[in-house]
Amino acid sequence: MENEKVITIPAPAEQEAEPETLVKFSRPYTFGGSTYREIDLDQMDSLSAQDMVAAEKYLFKSGIISPLPDMTVEYICFIASKASGLPMEFFKGLQPKDMNRVKNKVTGFFYGED
Repeated sequence: MENEKVITIPAPAEQEAEPETLVKFSRPYTFGGSTYREIDLDQMDSLSAQDMVAAEKYLFKSGIISPLPDMTVEYICFIASKASGLPMEFFKGLQPKDMNRVKNKVTGFFYGED
């Protein structure tokens, strides 16, 4: 056993964990000449209560009255726009399935446990 060689096989490179703010679309989405397969709402951590107030004011000015404004698609579009830097029109053009993914990500961020 003196001449036995030990071969070390390197471990496969670990994949970077996806950010919790990443939303993958069910299929490619084209907006403004660009195609998106996913978006990152990475600026949600930078939002403040003032952004939530601004979203509520936007709803009121738009004539949308809801007992749960933060659960309306319009509110989510406003917040997602702030969190991604993309215009609200981007989110309003999403398929319902993908809008629900965005909505779940935003509400999960707001109401998720720390």
